[in-house]
Amino acid sequence: MAAYASITSSVTKFALTSLMLVALTTGAEARGWFGAGKTSADETIALADLPVQGQRTYQAILDGGPFRYDKDGSVFGNRERLLPPARRGHYREYTVSTPGSRDRGARRIVCGGERRTAPEACWYTADHYASFRRIAP
Repeated sequence: MAAYASITSSVTKFALTSLMLVALTTGAEARGWFGAGKTSADETIALADLPVQGQRTYQAILDGGPFRYDKDGSVFGNRERLLPPARRGHYREYTVSTPGSRDRGARRIVCGGERRTAPEACWYTADHYASFRRIAP
């Protein structure tokens, strides 16, 4: 009986490990098939279609401030890899105020470029970096 238990335990471990490997490898493919993890950085939003708080933040970026939060203008690392690849320090993030929120909320504008007041491109995210839309001024 002990030998049977040992064999079934090994088979179970092997089966579970195989199942996990299959799930991990096909999960990446499934995300691609269903659009999850797809970069939305190519989608655009007109500046006029941003919430009024986003329009104000965008103008403050072009004016060089003032900004409400200390983190505004800090380096955005693009760890989600949804924006085009760039060297570290290329992207900066700015808070778009959310009415009724007690903290910074989830809305941001991320801009890229050498000059902070003349960014090459800016993106809006309403869901804390889960998706981005390029701002068309």
